[in-house]
Amino acid sequence: MNPPAVAPAEEPRPLVFWEHRLYPGDLARLSRVRGDLAGFDDDLVETVRLCASELFANCVRYTGSGRGGGEVLRALSMPDRRTLRLSVSDCGGGGSVPRVPVERGADEWSRAEGQRGLLLVANLSRAWGHFRLAPWADLGTHVWAVFDVDPERAPRGLSPYVFTR
Repeated sequence: MNPPAVAPAEEPRPLVFWEHRLYPGDLARLSRVRGDLAGFDDDLVETVRLCASELFANCVRYTGSGRGGGEVLRALSMPDRRTLRLSVSDCGGGGSVPRVPVERGADEWSRAEGQRGLLLVANLSRAWGHFRLAPWADLGTHVWAVFDVDPERAPRGLSPYVFTR
């Protein structure tokens, strides 16, 4: 007799899931990426806005998202009452994956104008990471960061799906 089948463990669904936003890969559109967080603690909003700006700019600067017709997809969710998750996906074509440069010495870092965005995201978020959308090809990269939310300071009445325009 066969043992009873065990259903695979399901990952919990997000408590709140904002509508995905698709933006043209143009830095002039950056201010629109910063929306959707009305009602959250002001410090959290500013931190997430800054990290969204950095991740969006990386998509535009280092991938095909910044070329003609390129786009960036932004997702925002709360997988639980204490976590806000921000993610962006690019169009690919960059040929590499996001990483914090570590091979610089102190002098190079002091002279560097850029490439500090991921360092900033790493220090402002609880955690961050990335994965290729298609591991066998350069079809895009999904970069995510999670932030702590004080449940007492989160907006009241968030529904499981929040669709804002």
